[in-house]
Amino acid sequence: MATLKGFTRSFCVYSHYYRGTPASPGLVLGLDPKENAECRGVAFRIAEEKKTEVIAYLTERELCGYAYLAQTHPLALDCGTQIQAYTFVADPEHPLYAGHLDPDHAASLIMEAEGNAGLNRDYLINSVRELEAHGYHDPDLHNLLKKVEYLTGMIEAGGGI
Repeated sequence: MATLKGFTRSFCVYSHYYRGTPASPGLVLGLDPKENAECRGVAFRIAEEKKTEVIAYLTERELCGYAYLAQTHPLALDCGTQIQAYTFVADPEHPLYAGHLDPDHAASLIMEAEGNAGLNRDYLINSVRELEAHGYHDPDLHNLLKKVEYLTGMIEAGGGI
């Protein structure tokens, strides 16, 4: 386990392909720069002989068309060690950067969006539940999940949005 300071995990990047379209953009997770924030997660140690291969794979996966920057940041490991970690963080200057959206607006976007990888709300529900199952509870993400689950229940009950 590790802590990255100065960032928060949030639905801060518009998706025009995987979880939305240009006409109905979805939102996907990013490490969003935020003063005094902390993000808990897992740090992976990569064998030196695999470093180039792993970075090439991650760069292709994470930087193809989305609002992320590859950067190195200090990371505090739970054992007390501080390391430099290669990360992908949200780029506030990118046109697909959504920033800190009001939770009701974010929930509305997520409810309306569907892309090539499926419904945006499924991505949110599955992502937050998986994070929480591994001990990463973020009140803002949980609040967004509850809003979307409520709206999903209204649709399934025939109430529409």
